[in-house]
Amino acid sequence: MRIAIITESFLPDVNGVAHSVVRVAEHLVNQGHEPLVIAPTPSMNNRRIMPSTDYPVVRIPSFPMLGYKEVRLGLPVPRIAEALDAHQPDVVHLASPFILGGRGSVLAAQRGLPTVAVYQTDVAAYARHYKLGWGEATAWKWLRQIHNTADRTLAPSTASAEALIAHGVSRVWLWRRGVDVERFRPDHRSEIVRNTLAPNGELIVGYVGRLAVEKRVDLLARTSRLPGVKVVIVGDGPARKELEKAVPEALFLGARHGEQLARLYASMDVFAHTGPYETFGQTVQEAMASGLPVVAPAVGGPVDLVKPGVTGVLVPPCDESALADAIADLVADDERRVEYGRAARAAVARRSWAAIGDELLGHYAAVVTGRGVPAPVRLAA
Repeated sequence: MRIAIITESFLPDVNGVAHSVVRVAEHLVNQGHEPLVIAPTPSMNNRRIMPSTDYPVVRIPSFPMLGYKEVRLGLPVPRIAEALDAHQPDVVHLASPFILGGRGSVLAAQRGLPTVAVYQTDVAAYARHYKLGWGEATAWKWLRQIHNTADRTLAPSTASAEALIAHGVSRVWLWRRGVDVERFRPDHRSEIVRNTLAPNGELIVGYVGRLAVEKRVDLLARTSRLPGVKVVIVGDGPARKELEKAVPEALFLGARHGEQLARLYASMDVFAHTGPYETFGQTVQEAMASGLPVVAPAVGGPVDLVKPGVTGVLVPPCDESALADAIADLVADDERRVEYGRAARAAVARRSWAAIGDELLGHYAAVVTGRGVPAPVRLAA
């Protein structure tokens, strides 16, 4: 099967959309399929670190998003149509479509190509936080048009599926994300890392992710003042300087990747997730694979991932006190932390990217062979 993946973000960007596209494309190649990735050109600073791939990547001219220059928005230029015509895909995969994907949906429809649209980014939240000049209603109107043009929309969580349906999107299926359970493992725990991060023997409460306003990492300020606790923040982004002032007791490590990131996860004692707008929560899943109990807001993707009283604790979103209190309870109970951590690992042990990739191939096959057949709205794969 020949697949054209049109994505709003790709390597060398570090975010959930780019990561998912990489893992999907890798799985397609491993299974003998022929993917093409169409993605925005990165910034000048990042072009020197663009990695090589085992599949073709067509880069589209881009410009920085207003208020968040690290995010590049692809321009709807003729090169997209040229790439589609040259590749002759059997199916078009729209990864978190908005601008580039919006153009891709039109071009696919003009060519009679079946499409699968993967919802992954809460664009309405971006519009609200970054004051992009168009409101949430306008963002949803545009998303509804894109997704209703697709043969099938794949949502990463029940919360995002329900949001799509509530805003008028039809033909919605649930398609979660995979996790590298071989890379993220409890046995990567390192006493050397722990002693470096918390030289006074504190328990380590970790956050991993992009440092942006909507991630609400500032909610860790009260947690960072708990006795016997060291908050460690892994990641980078436009809000880092402000967060270093808002949470001065925390240790900021910047972005980490690969085996180094795996050791950091496994060397933590509790994982704290703060963002209230997650459509899935990939770092929550990576933390669980690393054997960590998770404290997260009871909204969005984490609701599917964290089972209260079994793998972690869900707290009201944007409630700094509730977050700190839940973490303090876990810090004070060694046995419960260990029990939750073991259950967390077991809960994600079978969510490999290979299994998730096979599910996606099933969705591709369904839209290729079932054109014109009405599909019921489903919240289960």
